[in-house]
Amino acid sequence: MSPALRLGAVGFGLIAVCYGFARFAFGLFLPQVREDLVFSSTLGGVISGGSFLAYCITIVLSAYLTERVGARAVAVAAALLASVGMLGIAIAPSSFWLAAAVMLAGSSTGLASPPMAAAVADVVRAKRQNLTNTVINAGTSAGVALSGPVALAMGSDWRMVFTVFSATALTIAVIAFFVVPNTAANRPAAGSGLPSINSSLARLIGASFLMGASSTALWSFGGELASARLDWSSQGTGLLWIAIGAAGVLGAGAGSLIARWGINTVHLLFLIMLAAGICAAGLAFTTPTLTLIGGALFGAAYVMLTGVYLVWGISALPDRPATGLMIGFLTIAIGQTAGAPVFGLIMSRSSLETAVLVFAGLSLSAGLLRWHSLPARQEQNLAF
Repeated sequence: MSPALRLGAVGFGLIAVCYGFARFAFGLFLPQVREDLVFSSTLGGVISGGSFLAYCITIVLSAYLTERVGARAVAVAAALLASVGMLGIAIAPSSFWLAAAVMLAGSSTGLASPPMAAAVADVVRAKRQNLTNTVINAGTSAGVALSGPVALAMGSDWRMVFTVFSATALTIAVIAFFVVPNTAANRPAAGSGLPSINSSLARLIGASFLMGASSTALWSFGGELASARLDWSSQGTGLLWIAIGAAGVLGAGAGSLIARWGINTVHLLFLIMLAAGICAAGLAFTTPTLTLIGGALFGAAYVMLTGVYLVWGISALPDRPATGLMIGFLTIAIGQTAGAPVFGLIMSRSSLETAVLVFAGLSLSAGLLRWHSLPARQEQNLAF
């Protein structure tokens, strides 16, 4: 296997472990965790939001460290943090220690992406870099999809599940040490510090925040919804996670759809799909089939929308594409940090129905924030 293929495979595994297991799998097992450790849905939202908050902090730190200590050290640190955090979840004796472990596991996600982007730029030929990055990005959906069969196999034993996840992350850390290059960026950046907030960037921040917040309806509370609406155990909820993850792989086609239809059309279409997925899985009329369809709609829409915000960010800051990309993804995570506790609060103070409708509405409201179109030729050049 060539170095580029090895790097793509390891990057895929790293993203699958950090995003799929350490960050998003907690929502799958939240009902069982709450039952065993006895805490409210509001606190469950706060704990889930803590994972997203950790991501916000570490994605900025990761970009800084990657430039100074190299991709290998940061990638290995990401896998190790995921392993330690998930082991902490597995052995947590109380909600306090659980919250700390969830934040630690979530911090691995922020560390994981920047070093892989730097490693791809160093190892992979220019013509194949977009393909390699797309494959690595697909690890998120694969990790979510794989967590479903694990839940099906192990049932409600969430402590054993997170122990297995922790061991998997530790294995990835060892492999990453030998495969990821010890490279640091030597070229000066095109700019530094905070960029000026132009109109396009301001709209990006608003749209990505609202989308991120709305997505917590399933990322943080998907297990709660399936348990409350269908009385599903962790095995049944595992099917929902498989549907979300498997459909999310379709999001790799974001670039080609943007080139064909334009950012605004793709953005609005998949925000509507995201809202439809949340409603199909969360409203009282749902059935097992509707819930799985809703999960698939949500998974495809979420990954597609992250691709939209990637392209949007690059176009908003053409001289600093990495910063534009980071702003979009960071704002999604900030929205998730705020959204998870708010969903839990609405659910506990009002009703599950109200929370689902409010968060579906947040998704649709993001569609009001439109990107200023570029000439067609320039827009096509932004596709990946």
